[in-house]
Amino acid sequence: MHPCSCDTFVALPPSTEGQRIIFGKNSDRPCDEVQEVVYFPATDHDAGEKVECTYVEIEQAAHTYAVVLSRPAWLWGAEMGANEHQVCIGNEAVWGRESADDEEALLGMDLVRLGLERADTAEKAVDVIAELLGKYGQGGSCMEDESGFTYHNSFLISDRKEAWLLETSGKYWVAERVEGGYRNISNQYGITTKIDKEHPGMREYARGRGWWDGKAQFNFAEIYSFLTTARIEAPGSRYCEGKNLLEKSNGHITAETMMGILRDKDSGINMEGMFLTTGSMVSVIPKDPALPGVHYFTATPDPERSVFKPFVFVNGIEQLKQTCSPSYGLDDPVKKKPRFQNKPDRKHPLFLKHEAAAAIIETTKDRGKKIIQHMRLLENEKMAEMEKLLSTGVQDSALVVNLFSDSVQEEISVYSKR
Repeated sequence: MHPCSCDTFVALPPSTEGQRIIFGKNSDRPCDEVQEVVYFPATDHDAGEKVECTYVEIEQAAHTYAVVLSRPAWLWGAEMGANEHQVCIGNEAVWGRESADDEEALLGMDLVRLGLERADTAEKAVDVIAELLGKYGQGGSCMEDESGFTYHNSFLISDRKEAWLLETSGKYWVAERVEGGYRNISNQYGITTKIDKEHPGMREYARGRGWWDGKAQFNFAEIYSFLTTARIEAPGSRYCEGKNLLEKSNGHITAETMMGILRDKDSGINMEGMFLTTGSMVSVIPKDPALPGVHYFTATPDPERSVFKPFVFVNGIEQLKQTCSPSYGLDDPVKKKPRFQNKPDRKHPLFLKHEAAAAIIETTKDRGKKIIQHMRLLENEKMAEMEKLLSTGVQDSALVVNLFSDSVQEEISVYSKR
């Protein structure tokens, strides 16, 4: 099962306006899956402490950074997120010549969270993920069922200065630094001959498998892929569509630009069907370290019918209850073996309200149009408020400590009134 899903984007100066880095991702997942947005504060951990990820337990770091995550509600990791140092990470499913392992190990989504919790720069996140990949491996079902749906992972990682593309095949990996312009990834290997970091055994492994003769120029995407890079660039692919949409706004890419790309249905980026866009994220990161990053999340399916709500890292943030799914602890079917014997209800409060509103939008034209208008009005108001923070900084953290939660409550009010 190889559905085409997920698109991740990053734009850096000079492609953007205002010396800002713009990061965006659509998480395309099974249509019945709930995506939640959760927050975890920075924490010091005791020596020898362990952390239980989705399937396996690993050694905990001495300190983990504060993170905000958008994740499928059944697992430990995340599809995308950011940390207090304004590192952003999104991952993509990729397949190639090497079979993906169904043996339980770290999921790519676990590696997203671990990278955010343990790295204060994009380059360090590459190193963290690569080290964990070598130590614990990647594998296990990536869906909440017994389908055995597995894949390798690619990661797009950014911070205030630059971005990195990290692509994996089993324990092997390569990474490319992106220092300007824009980059997007869409479920295919994209690193070719510009390789800035790599697993020390990656080339020799390819030669041993007969994929590379050891003499020709080493092109990772061609050597490790099922498909050639020409296929990735082919007209009609989401990768090509996303690249074209970025190019149209090159030099003037903003948060609004990125939201528009994520909402684009003609390109297939805003996905519909058995796999659909279940959550979306856009981050605005000023290069100036004195200014805050603003991270927008929907926490609901279909960004065209969702509100991007802002989150800013400050001290004192509490768990985001309205976008946090019910917890089942040790009774969760994911934790019991055999796993996935049933699916509990994971719908969070915002998801339930949004689901009801989406039904009205779908079936009642006039009421639906009004709901969409009020959703856009709320989003525009929040973005105008955030523009002030992005320009002048946070003067009083008390005014933004509940920013995301308050925005969610305003969105719920929009649905309740209609």
